[in-house]
Formats: sequence, C-alpha cells, structure tokens
Amino acid sequence: MSSPDAPVLFDTLATASGHRFGRATLNTPASLNALSLAMVDLLDPQLAAWAADPRIAGVVLDAAGDKAFCAGGDVVALAREIRALHPRQPGAVPRAAADFFEREYRLDHRIHTYPKPLLVWGHGIVMGGGIGLMAGASHRVATPKTRLAMPEIGIGLYPDVGGSWLLGRLPGKAGPFLALTGASINAADALFAGMADFALPHEAHGALLQAIGQARWQGDQAADGAQLSHLLQRLGEGTALPASPLRTHLERINAVIGHDRLADIAPRLAALAQDADPWLAQAGASFVKGSPTSAALGLELQRRCRHLSLADTFRLEWQASVGCCAHEDFAEGVRALLIDKDKAPRWQPATLEQVTPQWIEDHLRPRFAGAHPLADLA
Repeated sequence: MSSPDAPVLFDTLATASGHRFGRATLNTPASLNALSLAMVDLLDPQLAAWAADPRIAGVVLDAAGDKAFCAGGDVVALAREIRALHPRQPGAVPRAAADFFEREYRLDHRIHTYPKPLLVWGHGIVMGGGIGLMAGASHRVATPKTRLAMPEIGIGLYPDVGGSWLLGRLPGKAGPFLALTGASINAADALFAGMADFALPHEAHGALLQAIGQARWQGDQAADGAQLSHLLQRLGEGTALPASPLRTHLERINAVIGHDRLADIAPRLAALAQDADPWLAQAGASFVKGSPTSAALGLELQRRCRHLSLADTFRLEWQASVGCCAHEDFAEGVRALLIDKDKAPRWQPATLEQVTPQWIEDHLRPRFAGAHPLADLA
C-alpha cells in the first residue's frame, strides 16, 4: 500500500473471519522514528479511514528498526524555525510550529477516542511524542527493552501530547517526579504505572501479526478488544522483565515531591543527584540541569489538568506549546542538546526564583484569533 521509503508505511492484514487489521509502521529508523508533521499528516487520515471502514476490525501501530518506536517529535525542525524568526520578530510563533502542535494533538486525541481496538507496539525508545501515540491506544505493548520518558525539561518544553492529563493520574507522586526529572522508566515501571497494558518479547512481534491473521474477528469493539487482550496475554506469558525502580522507590518519590510548592521541592530533588541509587541520581541531575520555566510550567499544567477533560487538556497544552515557541527556552534547549550538542543551555530565566506566576501565565495565554484551533475536539 505504501512506497517503501515513505515515512509511514500502511498495509492491511487478512484474517480468518474476512475482516482485516490495518497496520501503520513508522518508517524513519535513522531518526529513531521521530514524529514529523509529514508523518502526522499521513497517519491521521489513514486512521480516520480505517475507523470508518466496517471491514477493518482493528489497527496495529508499530515502527521500523530495533531501537525505537518513536523518540519524540521532530523538535529540531521547530527550533530552527523559531531561531530564524525571533531575530526579526521577537516573541512571534512560526506558523509551522502552531500547525505541528495542532495536528499532532488531533492525532493523539483520535488515538485516545478510537472506536476500534488499536494496538501500539512500544519497543525500545518511546519518548515525548512517542508517548503521545502510545498513551491513548487500547492495547499498549512494552518489551523488555522499552524505555519510556518525558524528558522535555531538558529542552525547555514540558510533558505535552496529553502528558499533563496522563502524568497526573499515575500512582502517588510519580507524575510530577517524571515531569521534573525526565526519568526513564522500563516495561515493569510502565505496567505498574498504567502506561502499558502488556509485556511481550520483541521477538514475538511476528507471531502476534500471524495470530491476528489466524483469528476470527467480529467487527465489534468490545468483543474484538477482549479477544486481542487474550491473544496478547497468551503470547506474553513468562516474559522476563527488569525490576521496576519506579515501584521500588515510590515511597521515596512521594516524600521528595510531597504536597509543597516547587520552591520547597527543588532542594530535595537536587539532593537526589548525590544519591547512591544511580536511577535516582540521574533523575536529580536532570532536574538540576533542566529549564526552570519548564519545571514550573509542567507542574502548573498537571495541577490545572487534573479535573479537565482530555479535549480541554489538549486545548490548554496547545496554548502552552505555542507559548514555549514564543519564548526562548525551547529553541535554546534543542540547540544545546540536539543541534550544537554543547549541553550548555542558557535558560531565561536562569533560576526558579526568577520564574514568576505572571511568566507562566504568559506561556499559557491564548495566542489565536477567533475560535481555538482545537475547538472541535470533544
């Protein structure tokens, strides 16, 4: 169905009942399948078409290569647009950036509300925009080599793609901790936290596709979803997983985050950089190096989105992401980490003490005329 060099490949799998399963494969392994606007614009209409096709019983979303499902959005392209525009128009937002976030969030919302079983094979690196694709799927598969993270604090952004809604619903204080530290979690962590539903060895991927083809489907979301669950449980029996640091350290994480203001949390998080446990130490070090604005913005969004609908969350996140494009930390963080790779970002402001409530409000204010670009999401 697709050219072999297309950034997303599409196919359908025949099944014993005469139904078919759609299969979409992210196909830019050299960039760890980083999500570009071109990929979003291929995926969204195809998922819509499959949702409307009574012959399609479900969808599998996977990726080419053995290293990553999706390492996040193509932030380098966005940062270059911002850096080219701001010397001429300080505070302006590139049209391409506003469009990218709008269409990416539409795709993520479609996955969350999809009317058929949708399986995401989340093998390897799953970060940022990759979590946006995975989080809303009805059947989320992790493998022993899965590594999930929302590391946006290191590039001057925040856990978007619905992360403000998702992270606030994790056990204990895991959500604020992951947002503030960008800590990487494994398959066992993901199962514990509710960010994955099944664990299978990556080598079982072919067997899964074969089993889908051999099964008889009914074209009913509930019945087919249950059958797909049973199939995944059978294929995943006995899968050996690494220990879960998130589960092991949850009481400690709860104590570090507490119920305090960010100003009170910050020294406790910074102290983790000297911890004897390497996972906690890495988390603490990443917080210390991260954008102070990102820390405050990520926490504020989790607070506001706790009682919002998913659609309202995406609308608020669009405003926040566009706000990050109007300010300097996002482009600067991407420059330091991914473009120049000097790993020495110059955050503005440079300290948490300088991040005022008014500064955060300016990131969140509407930057559009007329109806919200995502007004139609329900």
